[in-house]
Amino acid sequence: MAQNPLLAQSAATLAATTAPREPYQPESFAFDAASESEIGPIVARYPPGKQASAVLPLLWLAQRQMERQTASAWLPLAAMDEVARRLDMAPIRVYEVATFYTMFNLRPIGRWHLQVCTTTPCWLRGSDGVVAACRRVSGIAGWHETSADGLFTMSEVECLGACVNAPILQVNDDFYEDLDAASTVKLLEALKRGEPPPPGSAIGRQGSAPANGPNTLTTLVPPGVPPPDTAPAQAGD
Repeated sequence: MAQNPLLAQSAATLAATTAPREPYQPESFAFDAASESEIGPIVARYPPGKQASAVLPLLWLAQRQMERQTASAWLPLAAMDEVARRLDMAPIRVYEVATFYTMFNLRPIGRWHLQVCTTTPCWLRGSDGVVAACRRVSGIAGWHETSADGLFTMSEVECLGACVNAPILQVNDDFYEDLDAASTVKLLEALKRGEPPPPGSAIGRQGSAPANGPNTLTTLVPPGVPPPDTAPAQAGD
C-alpha cells in the first residue's frame, strides 16, 4: 500500500518534534507471521479507502504479539507507528485511539494484569477485601504499579459488567467472580505457580443464576436431548 506523502511528512515532523522516548520503548516493531496471517482478513472487512477502520483490531494484534514475545501485554510506540504505516494513517490518529481505550497498556506490565473493579456493586459486595488481598500477595502499594518480581500489575477499573457476580477481578482477559479475600489469595497463589484456574465463579455459581442455583427454567434440556417426560419413539410408530 502506497503511503500518502502528506502523511509521511506529518510523521517526519512529529518524529522531529517529539521528546526522547522512554528507555523501555523498543526502536522498532514488526508484525510476526502469526499476526500477519490475521491482518489481511481484518483489513479486507472494510471497503477501499476505509482501512483506517481496522485500527482497533490491529492495535490489539500488536499488543497480543508483545505478550507472546515478552510475556507483557503492552503497546509500544513503534507498534503504533507500524499500524499507522500499514493503514496509511497519520501516527497521531493512531495514538489518539490507543490512549483513549484502557484495553491498551502503554507501558510494560506484569505477567498477570490484576484489574480490580471497585465501583458500587463490587464495593458493596466486598471489593475492599479483594484489593487488600491483591496488595498483600503481590506487595504492590498503589494502582498501576508492577510487583518487584514482575509477575503482577494492579489497576483499578470501572464496571466490568458482571455486577450480579460481584466482586469481580479481571486477570488479563479472564473474569474471576464471587471473590472474597480468601479466594483472591488462593487465586493469586495459583497464578504465582503459573497455574491459572478456570475463570468464572469462585463459589460454583452457574452463569449469573442465584448463588443457591437456578429457580426458573429448571426443566430446560440441551438441544437434541428429548425432554424427560417424552418416551423414546418405538419401531413402527
